[in-house]
Amino acid sequence: MHGESPSRTGKARVALIDLSHAVEHAMPVYPGDPPVAIGPALTLDADGVAVTALHLGSHTGTHVDAPSHTIAGGRTMADVGLDELYGEAIVLRVREAGEAEVLGWERLDPSGELPEILPPIVLIDTGWARLFRDEGRTRHPALSSAAAGELLRRGMRVLAVDTLSPDLTDPEPAEFPVHEVVLGSNALVVENVRGLEHVPDRVRVGFFPLRLAGDGSPVRGVAFLDRG
Repeated sequence: MHGESPSRTGKARVALIDLSHAVEHAMPVYPGDPPVAIGPALTLDADGVAVTALHLGSHTGTHVDAPSHTIAGGRTMADVGLDELYGEAIVLRVREAGEAEVLGWERLDPSGELPEILPPIVLIDTGWARLFRDEGRTRHPALSSAAAGELLRRGMRVLAVDTLSPDLTDPEPAEFPVHEVVLGSNALVVENVRGLEHVPDRVRVGFFPLRLAGDGSPVRGVAFLDRG
């Protein structure tokens, strides 16, 4: 979904690009997470008002992971400021990533041209957002912990991916090395981003969570394209 924000003169100055998957009944979730159930709680005919009942996990759809998601004693969403989830971002594109491929630094920066200091938000575009509703979604590529560490060293504070996780899904045994590196550094992870093919390599983005105090929250992700 795209939109535009008008200036005071009435002319559109900013185009908005939605980076979020829709939250819908029975939508895909990470294996083992609560299923999503959305249905009527009150109706106009019976109650005079329409109210929808929601049952979903804190990591449903496009969402942010707080450090407490995998780090004992880590920050919860109550400790995360909105300013941490808004700002300048860089999109790193690895569109030919294979199934369950673990992406090292050379895959993120094949030409060696990334700056030493990166914007605080890094978006990884693998193209796998198109498989969000496909059974193959769990075979997505992942990031190596060393690559995540290098992104942190260069200034990243939010890692956003277009897959279920920056780690492999359902490995045996279960391991979350990228979560441990990023959330263990008090930074944040955003998962299930979509629409990155519509944004430039440098862009302003915002991920706006519900005001929950737990280990994560669904977000509305937005890219802001200046129109001059």
